[in-house]
Amino acid sequence: MEEIKKKISQQYIMHEEIPKEHEDPLISLLHKIIRFFVKILAVLMVFVIIWGIGDVVYVLYQRLSTPPLFLLDINDIFLTFGAFMAVLIAIEIFINIRLYLGTTILPVQLVIATALMAIARKVIVLDIDKISSTYVFAIASVVIALGITYWLISKKSV
Repeated sequence: MEEIKKKISQQYIMHEEIPKEHEDPLISLLHKIIRFFVKILAVLMVFVIIWGIGDVVYVLYQRLSTPPLFLLDINDIFLTFGAFMAVLIAIEIFINIRLYLGTTILPVQLVIATALMAIARKVIVLDIDKISSTYVFAIASVVIALGITYWLISKKSV
């Protein structure tokens, strides 16, 4: 019985978006081209992560070196949080790319977690004074939908 459950669950999580080999030579060539460019995207994402970390350091240095020295106001703190979250999201996207290339498992939970992190960043840097209530409700709906999806997926994988 356990073996049957294991096979069924593997059917649902096994997924190969761009297989290395395909019976049609043209499709096989196209898959190789796409995989090559996905690898380029991974390299570029590493540069984005490094650039983002440099930006966080520069922004912190700039904010802490202006009078009053070594003090951050609430807007500076929110901007810093936003910059940190942007780097973390870039790291999550890199992990998604790496999993996309290296495994046959579709990382749905990781993709949902990345989306949750992105919307959390949006909420952190949100300027309530400049947006409409409709926008706030839309963001709340996305957060709730992603949260429920993440919860359901994590319950399924347990």
